[in-house]
Amino acid sequence: MGPALAELGVGRSLTLLTKLNQQQGVDCMSCAWPDPTHRKAAEFCENGAKAVTWEATPLTVPSSFWAENSLTDLLERDEYWLGQQGRLVEPVHKAADSDHYRPVSWEEAFAIIGERLASLESPDQAAFYTSGRASNEAAFLYQLFVRAYGTNNLPDCSNMCHESTGAALTETLGIGKATVAYDDFAQADLIIVMGQNPGTNHPRMLTALEEAKSNGASIVAVNPLVEAGLKRYKNPQTVRGVVGRGTSIADQYLQIRSGGDMALLQALSRRVLEAEAAAPGSVLDHAFLAEHASGVEETLAHLSAVDEAEVLAATGLTSQEIDELAQRYLRADRVIITWAMGITQHRRAVATIREIVNLLLLRGNMGKPGAGACPVRGHSNVQGDRTMGVWEKMPAWFLDAIEREFGFAPPREEGVDSVHGVQAMREGRIRAWISLGGNFVGAISDTAAAEAAMRGTALTVQISTKLNRSHVVTGREAIILPTLGRTEIDRQTSGEQFVTVEDTVCAVHASYGAVQPVDERLLSEVAIVCRMAEAVLGDRVSIPWRDFEGDYDLIRDRISRVVPGFDDFSAKARRPEGFVLPNGPRDSRSFATATGRAMLTVNTLEAVERPAGRLLLQTLRSHDQFNTTIYGLNDRYRGIKKGRRVVFVNPEDLAELGLEDGQRVDIVSEWRGADHGSLSDWRVVAYPTARGCAAAYFPEANVLVPLESVAEGSNTPVSKAVVVRLEPHRVAAPETDRAPEPEHQPDTEPSLTR
Repeated sequence: MGPALAELGVGRSLTLLTKLNQQQGVDCMSCAWPDPTHRKAAEFCENGAKAVTWEATPLTVPSSFWAENSLTDLLERDEYWLGQQGRLVEPVHKAADSDHYRPVSWEEAFAIIGERLASLESPDQAAFYTSGRASNEAAFLYQLFVRAYGTNNLPDCSNMCHESTGAALTETLGIGKATVAYDDFAQADLIIVMGQNPGTNHPRMLTALEEAKSNGASIVAVNPLVEAGLKRYKNPQTVRGVVGRGTSIADQYLQIRSGGDMALLQALSRRVLEAEAAAPGSVLDHAFLAEHASGVEETLAHLSAVDEAEVLAATGLTSQEIDELAQRYLRADRVIITWAMGITQHRRAVATIREIVNLLLLRGNMGKPGAGACPVRGHSNVQGDRTMGVWEKMPAWFLDAIEREFGFAPPREEGVDSVHGVQAMREGRIRAWISLGGNFVGAISDTAAAEAAMRGTALTVQISTKLNRSHVVTGREAIILPTLGRTEIDRQTSGEQFVTVEDTVCAVHASYGAVQPVDERLLSEVAIVCRMAEAVLGDRVSIPWRDFEGDYDLIRDRISRVVPGFDDFSAKARRPEGFVLPNGPRDSRSFATATGRAMLTVNTLEAVERPAGRLLLQTLRSHDQFNTTIYGLNDRYRGIKKGRRVVFVNPEDLAELGLEDGQRVDIVSEWRGADHGSLSDWRVVAYPTARGCAAAYFPEANVLVPLESVAEGSNTPVSKAVVVRLEPHRVAAPETDRAPEPEHQPDTEPSLTR
């Protein structure tokens, strides 16, 4: 309540927080964790409250700001400072020969965009990025506009997070989404949480895990770092959580070596097969495999030959630790495996997720209560954006439906994703970059390469609520279009509007603005997309953009005729509980794969190599952070205060490297035998991470991740296994140029469960 009351005042705070994640209330933008059927009065977490406070602040950027602050000056500011300047409320334009933005009218801004995009030699010289905060309605119109313009260049934030999930699950299960519902967590016997930190990234998940524990479930955490929330959860909405010791979440905590998850999964599957051999017919779900699975014989033969020595070297675990987890799996009739970026951002991420599917399928943990696969999306509607068609390679059936409904032929050539988009900008093939939300240059890997590529464009356009790094790293010409936040009431010609979002378990529900807009000049995302489409397309296509802007039900009516599962969309969206999209693996054990069955797959184990004297570094969020948005400079659960320039290293590795806790170091990444990127003058923090591993905060550490280092089969940046070396920092920066000195206050409890 502290930040909300200080920033918003009592009335605005109570209005928003009492409606946050409630039925027919405001959907929180800070994560995609689903809502329970029976909700608490305060159905939000600390970071959710901060996200609302950050967006709904009445502080606005004055017109004088743009004359007082040049782009050269703003480039010296960090993400935290930029976000603290307040809400953007007027369109601004940076001319090609200027170092300043200047306020312009909406009409002038759209006219410039229309003229510049019309002057490109080909529509494929423009790319249209999307953040996962956009609503279903805005996302559908955005992709419609882009395809009517003539390109499939629709990179989005999924390219950088769960693209590996979509590739693996679509191939093996026929759907790239979770195969569980919220209630399945309470019915599970075993939940394996892999590469994931719910305590910071989606804290409300801890409540579901706590409920599962109270129902007798066993929970296992697999993560290189000890995370406080997975050790012990003190639920602030219960007496036990406030005055007691809370709930011990993880029954077993495997501190795996970065990149070793695939080896662990194969070792578990091999142990399942050994148990079946010892008691034939009693371990594998033979009926499920015979009726619903393909690739069984080849996969079983491959898994039976997994080499234990290779597994132990890849994982850094002991055989006893793996045996313990295998026994938990064998005792459980209903198993959920859940994961996030710690799995998806590896070179062999797609193969690793295929191994998750293998392990689940062996014992029929699919399509029954309390069992299934659960990737946890980090952005509130990143899953819905993809459902609405925001993807550079949508299948033919979707494009056919667009053509039937709107009467134009959408392009069929595959567009660029996020990484390919940077490469295309660098090569001069993309001349204009338009972003619906987000902070692309802050989020993408290889910061130096991304920023240089962006500066080489002719035009950049940002549709945003607040300032971030992407507003100050621009093309020769740049425009910022300020938009309503999700928290604000959206009034159009037909009255007050609502939008919809899809959460991580395929549930769709409405989100209603609750407070007055901070400025009457703001337009909604839907209105901005519609007016931009009119300015760019003119009368080239017969699409009623102004009608869509005036009444969002008209958009939902069109979606219902294009996107499966959205029939009668306008009516179902008004249900207080929303509705759930069809899901073949979950609902009927049906699989829209190449074979018409769930597919077990053979995946070759390749361990991540760590050269002598080097560490494998992963990027991660601090607690006071949502994606690239920095709410504060503290990371309470890891004991960090007043700074972010820290690198977490195992104490034994520090001793081996001849370094000490608190020492200043330079971090240098290596790629293909050469130095790639570096960070100067960072503080080492001794922290119980897995041996040979290190961690530093995103987005600052993105400079260390090579643009060409991507996952096989998904092209996702490999941000979780960056080879780095730590060198003692020998030249101190001038005191006036130094960032605030981070403080580390180690936890007094060995389990780090403060």
